[in-house]
Order: sequence, then structure tokens, then C-alpha cells
Amino acid sequence: MTAPLAGLTVVVTRPQRQAGPFIERATRAGAWCIALPAIDIEPVEVGAADRSRLAPDAHDWAIYTSANAVEASLEQLPKPVHCRIAAVGRATARALESHGLSVDALPEGRSDSEGLLALPAFAAPQGQRVLIVRGVGGRELLREHLQKRGAVVNVVEVYRRRPASAEPAVLSALASALTADSRRIVVAVTSVDVLDALLGLLPGPLADRLRTCALLLPGERVASAARERQWSGPILVAPTAEDGSMFAALEAHATNRGAAAPP
Repeated sequence: MTAPLAGLTVVVTRPQRQAGPFIERATRAGAWCIALPAIDIEPVEVGAADRSRLAPDAHDWAIYTSANAVEASLEQLPKPVHCRIAAVGRATARALESHGLSVDALPEGRSDSEGLLALPAFAAPQGQRVLIVRGVGGRELLREHLQKRGAVVNVVEVYRRRPASAEPAVLSALASALTADSRRIVVAVTSVDVLDALLGLLPGPLADRLRTCALLLPGERVASAARERQWSGPILVAPTAEDGSMFAALEAHATNRGAAAPP
């Protein structure tokens, strides 16, 4: 039986520490993967004077917006014990659970601020103290809407995304794959920040050629951003950025477009 992703090249842009499971899964399914991390994750120190004020248990809710937020916060802020905990998506929830923390609120079907805001738990948070744990430059939508609904909101930024640099050998492998058959390439990105970092780290001509390939991404918001950045190849929209969701969309593309069949 032919592997479902045979003949497909997948460019994986997740940070190096997070890319392994997706690469392993795609490789087992027959794809050739090019690991091209677009961003690096580095911690941001929370000042000693702020650690008590921004401790999760000084709030009614602690909302974690990514797995990176979970890991970076637990390195320097107290572990939540009494407050309720919300996660933006299942990957974030799994990161919390791996530290023995139970998740009280989790959106279904999407992994973003809009999904959290649609939950009954945050429909009427008047007077509740809410801590948002995120990276530097995160979206303001969650804070703004919770404040409009009457919550007292604090934000703690515990990590930043830094554009990565590409190894010459990786750029060479990507250029060779584009020359061989750009129709067999799928570029996987998980956010607008990752997409921007990817386009920024590639030489201009290589970035232009990459824009003609299929682009795998989570949600219509990221898809809209890709179109604004003149991405001309097919856009494959997964419901969320989780590995399982992205892989299912990738496999559907390979099946529906005949990517596993010989040209």
C-alpha cells in the first residue's frame, strides 16, 4: 500500500523544540520533511516586584494562550493552585496537564481568543480578576473584550518570538525541491507571526517561489493574512494549529489532489 504522503515535501516551520512530533508523523506517512524553523522562543523575565501581583492565584482565572506560555510561566511564576485555568486550545491544555494542572475552560473546534470568548465561563465576568499569560506582542482581543465585559484583566508576557536564521544547507534543500517540482511542496505554518518570519528569513527570489506552493495553516484569520502577503499557491485551512488537525488537512490535500500519485 502506498503511503498517503508519498512524493510530498513538507516544509515544517515550527520552532525546533516543537517540530519533532509533526515531522515524525509526516515522515511515517511517506513525506520528505524539510525542517525550517521560522522563529525561536526565548523567555522574558518577569520582574521580582511583579511576581506577586501577577501570580495566577491572585486572580480568579489564569488564561494560557499557548504551550510556550505554559512552559515559560511555570519557570518563574508560582504554579496555580486555587484559581480556575483556561487554555486557548488542546495543545495548551496538554502542556498544563503535563504539569498536573486541570483545565476548567477550553474552546471546542477552534484554538483562538474568539473561541475562549465564546465560552459561557467568560460571557459575564464582571468583577472577576483575570490573568492572561502570553508572549510579547500577543493579540489584544482577549483583554479588550474581557475588560468590556467587566473583568479586571492583567497580562503577563513570559516569552518572545525571535526570527530564526536558516542554515545554508536547508535553503539549498528547499531550492532543490522547488526546482524539482514546486507542486509537490506544502509549507506548514501555525500563525501569522510564523508566516511573516518565514518570508523574512528567505532570500527574496526564494520567498517568491515559495509563495506558489501549497500553504497549510490554521483558521481563516491566518489564511486571510497569507492572501494579504500575496501567497498565490493553494491555501489549505486546518481548524486548529494542533498537530492532529494540521496533519488531517495535509492528508486530505494529498488524497484530493493526488499528491501521492506519480505525475
